[in-house]
Amino acid sequence: MKMKIFIAAAVLFSSQLYAQKPVPANSGDSTKNLDEVVLTATKTPVKQSQTGKVVTVIGKEQIERSSGKTVAQLLNEQAGITINGAYNATGSVQTVFMRGASSGRTLILLDGIPVSDPSMINGEFDLNLFSINDVERIEICKGAQSTLYGSDAVAGVINIITVKSDVKKPFNVKATLGFGNKNTFRGNLQLYGKAGKLTYTARYAKLRTSGFSSANDSTGTNDFDKDGYSGDVVSAAVQYQAIPSLQLKTFLQYSQYRADIDAGVFADENDYFIRNSNLSSGFGVNFKKGIVNISGNYQYGQLKRKYLNDSLDQPGFVTYEDNKYSGRTQYAEVFGNVTFTKWLTVLVGGDYRRATMHQKYFSESAFGPYDPPAFDSSLHQTSFYASLFFSAFNKKLNAEIGGRTNNHSRYGSNATYSFNPSFTISKKFRIFGSIASGFKAPSIYQVFDQFSGNLDLQPEKSVNYEFGIQQAHNKISSRVVYFHRDIKNGIDYDYVNFKYFNFVKQAVDGIELEVSVQPVKKLNLSANYTLITGIEKTQSRKSTNDTTYSHFLRRPRYNINLNISYQFTKDLSAGICAKSISSRFDVGGYQKEDVMLDNYFLLSAHAEYKLKSHFKFFADAQNITNKKFFDLRGYNAIPFLINAGVTFNW
Repeated sequence: MKMKIFIAAAVLFSSQLYAQKPVPANSGDSTKNLDEVVLTATKTPVKQSQTGKVVTVIGKEQIERSSGKTVAQLLNEQAGITINGAYNATGSVQTVFMRGASSGRTLILLDGIPVSDPSMINGEFDLNLFSINDVERIEICKGAQSTLYGSDAVAGVINIITVKSDVKKPFNVKATLGFGNKNTFRGNLQLYGKAGKLTYTARYAKLRTSGFSSANDSTGTNDFDKDGYSGDVVSAAVQYQAIPSLQLKTFLQYSQYRADIDAGVFADENDYFIRNSNLSSGFGVNFKKGIVNISGNYQYGQLKRKYLNDSLDQPGFVTYEDNKYSGRTQYAEVFGNVTFTKWLTVLVGGDYRRATMHQKYFSESAFGPYDPPAFDSSLHQTSFYASLFFSAFNKKLNAEIGGRTNNHSRYGSNATYSFNPSFTISKKFRIFGSIASGFKAPSIYQVFDQFSGNLDLQPEKSVNYEFGIQQAHNKISSRVVYFHRDIKNGIDYDYVNFKYFNFVKQAVDGIELEVSVQPVKKLNLSANYTLITGIEKTQSRKSTNDTTYSHFLRRPRYNINLNISYQFTKDLSAGICAKSISSRFDVGGYQKEDVMLDNYFLLSAHAEYKLKSHFKFFADAQNITNKKFFDLRGYNAIPFLINAGVTFNW
């Protein structure tokens, strides 16, 4: 019944939009141009109109208008995505919730290659290690993507693309300087160009702020100290076109930051900080000739996290703590596609992933030093996958059928599948759907930790269903998607036996609505709405009884984003953004009921002015009304923040 009601409403809504009179379109929004080429949906370039997957593209113009934000804050404005921690003190943990899925169920890609931190409990990657000034484009592919991308792609993948396109001159310079309240400084320098067969890019980015207290002073009388942040990102990439059919590339990125943190919920700490870093390097090759296209990539990652707490300023049992984590990842893949006919393309590939983790803890207390042995362990997995892409009726009917087999060093083998059909009713109107399975392999910590690890953990398995209607006209465009996901044999933490185990079951239903309108030539409006409902069966957070929850922790039932921009002159533009979040639950404490966090409404604004072709002045303001709100119980969210600066291009 729910599905029938949704389909009827979606058809009525889209048919009303379909009747609008066409005028020239602005193709900058993914809902406006069905023929925009994307990479993430199929691992090779494909038009959106030829895939049944739900893809959202954040383009270069939108990223440049968001220079005062972080990558997490920009992602937090997209349909179906909640980044818990995006509005907390800079350097806070950024937890990605896509379509109601739990932490670690959304895979992050860097230029198409999976990145993760094996020292994290769920293996997720720290979004603080990206600079928004280094990002050229972001592609978000929703729904289970484990057939093409393997473990963790339960709810979807987010591909952060740093590779520049359409570089023609041998030498280019781009520099950005920005200043804001809270003693905030943002800087970025880029050198890039193309000389003959060689294309190169070199970047440096800096973010520094005095910030605000991470923990919330619930009494208002304790004068909590500010928690600052300082981070740097250095990267370089080279591509060489050896012959017309063969391209070679190599890349390197190093990110690091230091952030002050507090003792915990409602608890200040003056000398507690974290220092995180990531080194990612590798190389790739692409051979393309005739009907054959073959790619190979190798990536090595080294991540380090250090928590240092000198607690002499706070009374307590432990006076000093030094907790160090490190992780190493290796990823190698080879895949290729062959276009046999106009209606059939075959993709075949395989990848190998290895992750290692090291932890060393040391503390001082009234009883003397505590220096347990270091923790070291590793996991690896090998996968093979294939997909068939069919096209018929002048590419109006398209379908992808795929499967993957995965062999893991601990739990053995498992398999996933996907089926993604779409049909273009007219040039600007189509329907699409998907049935796909996903999986999440247990992390090193969940398997081997000496206190909570479980050597018998099995992979978390899920099945995702979705159906949608998309139309793109010149004045108005929209996309409506219904999705349902079932997770069984889920990985969770047992609060009775204090171990990770396979128990949780989760069912999620949701609707995503995206609309873009251009009522007059210089005015653009875009909005998205996400509704998520479901149930979760897991270990009770209050007692020893099994409990069914009708809510998801830190994930709102509805999420609304609105953007309005106006081009006053050829060089001057401005806009406002609004965000509305429903109330949602958070953990109330040890063996306590979950607590409700209030709903909130945020306003932000941006403006930019171009001076000839080389200079652009910009300003960005967040939380204009200085609304006090909470995304995490006991931790402060951003107050009014403003950032202004200039970008130089040559």
